[in-house]
Amino acid sequence: MRVIVTRPEVDARRWLRALGARGLDALALPLIEIAPVPDAQPLQAAWWALGSYDAVMFVSGNAVEQFFAARPAGLQGWCVGNLIQTRAWAPGPGTAAALRKAGVAPALIDAPAADSDQFDSEALWRVVQGQVHAASRVLIVRGTDAGGKSTGRDWLGAQLAAKSARVDKLEAYQRRPPQWGPALRLAAQQAAQDGSVWLFSSSEAVTNLVSMLPAQSWQASRAVATHPRIAQAVRNAGFGVVWESRPTLEAVVASIESVG
Repeated sequence: MRVIVTRPEVDARRWLRALGARGLDALALPLIEIAPVPDAQPLQAAWWALGSYDAVMFVSGNAVEQFFAARPAGLQGWCVGNLIQTRAWAPGPGTAAALRKAGVAPALIDAPAADSDQFDSEALWRVVQGQVHAASRVLIVRGTDAGGKSTGRDWLGAQLAAKSARVDKLEAYQRRPPQWGPALRLAAQQAAQDGSVWLFSSSEAVTNLVSMLPAQSWQASRAVATHPRIAQAVRNAGFGVVWESRPTLEAVVASIESVG
């Protein structure tokens, strides 16, 4: 049994190593490509204004990496020992780990507990809502599609607005459909019918897969999805068997092994 990892390339490599260490055969078929935004000036301006925010919410580890990649030369803000006390909000452990790796003091990071049922905006809100009041100023760092349109939900922004907080939004990266060559396309077609287990952590990845292989039947395909909304998108795509899993490595591995 083989596991098909559909995360963006850098994330996929991490998952390949982790799954391989658990004795699972895994293949990366990235269904989302991450690219820098064309204009980094708004990102750099946000760095200079960092201290004016009560919190910055990063939607993903990619948001963290692209935001820190744009830090102006010589600016050492938001590091351990720095005076800036802006909170860093993360919807899950992967994003929190990216923040720590970037140098953000762990005491400034807010994220759902490791044993949370889900890692998403709702779980994060349960942790941070007590910080928010009418004078709060929050920056949401997120991605866009290739046309500059925001990707993902705006649920957290709506909760902040309901508390009369000021919300600014900053595009840090672009999410695009991947550019597959013939070899990857053939591998995907084979994985649709050879008993492989597809691992989905994004509804957008499901949409891209169906768009890239519009004539492919997924009735014989199996998948593990790391959120109920993603699982529903996989079912809507026509996958014959879909399991839901918490998004931790341990839970995903257990789900994959139960499939086998």
